[in-house]
Amino acid sequence: MKSYFCSTLLFFSFLVLWEFGIGGKNFFLIKQKLYQYRSLRAMKELYYLQHLQLGQAPANWNIPKEAFFTQPLDHFSRQTNATYNQRYWVNPDFWNSPNGPVFLHIGGEAALSEYSALAGEHVELAEKYGALVVSVEHRYYGASINLDGLTDKNIRFLSSQQALADLAAFHFHIVQQYNLTRNNTWICFGGSYPGSLSAWFRLKFPHLVYAAVASSAPVRAEMDFTGYNKVVSQSLSDPVVGGSPKCRRATAEAFHIVEQMVNDGKFAQLTEDYMACEQLTSEDCAEFVSDLADIFMGAVQYNKEAPTYNIAKFCNIMSNKSLGTTYSRLIVAVKQYMEDMSLHCMDYSYKKSLADLRNTTFSPVGVGLRQWYYQTCTEFGYYQTCEDESCPFSRLMTLEAQLDICSKVFGIDPKSVEQAVKFTNEYYGADHPKSSRIIFVNGTLI
Repeated sequence: MKSYFCSTLLFFSFLVLWEFGIGGKNFFLIKQKLYQYRSLRAMKELYYLQHLQLGQAPANWNIPKEAFFTQPLDHFSRQTNATYNQRYWVNPDFWNSPNGPVFLHIGGEAALSEYSALAGEHVELAEKYGALVVSVEHRYYGASINLDGLTDKNIRFLSSQQALADLAAFHFHIVQQYNLTRNNTWICFGGSYPGSLSAWFRLKFPHLVYAAVASSAPVRAEMDFTGYNKVVSQSLSDPVVGGSPKCRRATAEAFHIVEQMVNDGKFAQLTEDYMACEQLTSEDCAEFVSDLADIFMGAVQYNKEAPTYNIAKFCNIMSNKSLGTTYSRLIVAVKQYMEDMSLHCMDYSYKKSLADLRNTTFSPVGVGLRQWYYQTCTEFGYYQTCEDESCPFSRLMTLEAQLDICSKVFGIDPKSVEQAVKFTNEYYGADHPKSSRIIFVNGTLI
């Protein structure tokens, strides 16, 4: 098993889009839809194996049972006795007990399900190497949170540092539960933010995990995430992934027209043309253009993950002159998005966005909107702006607008966000972490 992993730090640096970052409401809606699709796809694949090709499924094939482990709410102050229950799943079907390795799948900014221990590359590798698969949900996401966890008072216990400490405590729990020894090699896996956690777990707890696989892991925190829309722009121009220079130019022109209309105060026409649920106002400007950009950003980020959601679909619309002006084509693209997402209108309301972020009622399913925004304000930044000339969207998508939300929702001023981002990079080593046996797997869109 150990021969599978290198003894040095490896970087594969190609174009990549991460599931990190902050867009508008549509971005989270797209992400939530895709998470649901992933679970549905995994369920269908496993059903097929179990019922139609029994010879390929293990004899003891079972759906892992949901379990909970009591964790300290604050690992760094033992004077605090508060706890929460962290959700996890164990899949022992492939394990070569008692000495087989342990593959740890790390959750991130959304709820997990039992399929996180049943499908994915880590499970395929577990079958190959006889590993015990364990999947653990991130604190404050999904069901791994107390009822009062999202209040302003208690959300302060949400951080990557606390999450890593959770992993260390969880490691001890699994070791005890399955009578593991040093012969059981631990490998951790994660993608996007969990990819960073995977790398950082190896970095901070090298005595617990032998190696880490960090897929699309943006380990360097950034306030102004200009690189995100540079990749979006390149992808909209690239025929290999369904884009074209014509598509990129048409998209940029359409957003330029929209921005001019916003600046001219033509909110009534924009409200009607882009199917807004409520009358647009000057307060909604940044939210409006950000939500429109999300349609293209989401198509690039999740290209072909769902059968009908891809770059080619929207670039075919934006490149089709028979649909009228580029402004008219953007309207058609929005209508197509609404059809894909089963929406009757588009919610561009800035007030509603703030209300959603201030909502302290948690949901055990889906993406944690308030939680993740809090982490961007207190640790990572990663605000997807459009103030760079290469960005094909509206210049109204500013860093100032994003930071204003940190202040209005959590009372965190821009200077504090900047200091938090700097600390994160100092704490973990940014994109030069001093560690070993970490595979950073990145790649181009396909």
